[in-house]
Amino acid sequence: MAGSSLLALLDDITKILDDVATMSKVALQKTAGVVGDDLALNAKQIIGVRVQREIPIVWAVAKGSLVNKVILVPAALFISTVAPWAVLPLLMIGGLYLCFEGVEKVLHKWLHLHEPEAESELGVVSGKEDSIAVMQREMSEDEHVAEKTKISGAIRTDFILSAEIIVIALGTIANVSFPMKVAVLSTIAILMTVGVYGLVALILKIDDAGIYLQQSTGETWKSQFNRKLGRALIVTAPWLMKFLAVAGTLAMFLVGGGIVIHGIPALHHWIEHLVHPLEEIPAIGGVLHWLSLSFSNLAIGFGAGLVLVAVVQSAKKLFFRKTH
Repeated sequence: MAGSSLLALLDDITKILDDVATMSKVALQKTAGVVGDDLALNAKQIIGVRVQREIPIVWAVAKGSLVNKVILVPAALFISTVAPWAVLPLLMIGGLYLCFEGVEKVLHKWLHLHEPEAESELGVVSGKEDSIAVMQREMSEDEHVAEKTKISGAIRTDFILSAEIIVIALGTIANVSFPMKVAVLSTIAILMTVGVYGLVALILKIDDAGIYLQQSTGETWKSQFNRKLGRALIVTAPWLMKFLAVAGTLAMFLVGGGIVIHGIPALHHWIEHLVHPLEEIPAIGGVLHWLSLSFSNLAIGFGAGLVLVAVVQSAKKLFFRKTH
């Protein structure tokens, strides 16, 4: 009797775990695009630091990301239960902040070309430092401040993207029991954090792997292959970093603009109606439809960011005049 009860309990646990895995998979598929943007944005935020500080910074941001999830998962469950109407406005605020931050970064790049970049403050202009003496030197106070700024900026960005991912995931499991929601959201939060920051760490270490492979000695086919692969990784790494820097900025507008568009039903329906005929074009209709929606998100995101930057700068000037 006790044995059959234990088997029944184990069977129930297995079914629950299977349900959690299935629902988590569906939710991850729904949020895949935002997770990709999260990866690009976080890689962009961390790119450019001194080689010996890469993993510590990734680890610091990853810990901040876990804290974000510890706050966001209960908050999302609470708000969706007590005040579901507040989810969209909060998400809109986060999306607008992403647009604002993206435009600020673009304008800083355009209007302050001769100012040192934050990456330069951290000791890197392009590529890895190959001088052991430079790599091992102690960080200056300015570098400590720049590093903390970089980490806090990455954690803030992660908070907004994590909030969107959790809200989207919550929408896919709206009709399940509360304990199941907790299990699925917790699973997604852990998988997303480990996956994103694990990949960021791997991306940052691509050229290190290339240097290691190039040190292969001998004339066997394996050694020759390792050296060729090492050279390829070293050549590819800077281009990948540049791509991620651009992709990360674009992701701010794509995600932020997408949140704004979905938060304004009239605008969302108008854009959908505008681009829907493209789906009917044979062979390339799906691609054109996706590109059009992405361009709409990008344009709305950049436009909203410009407006916010103009408002904030005007408010700063007005406040400055009043205080002087």
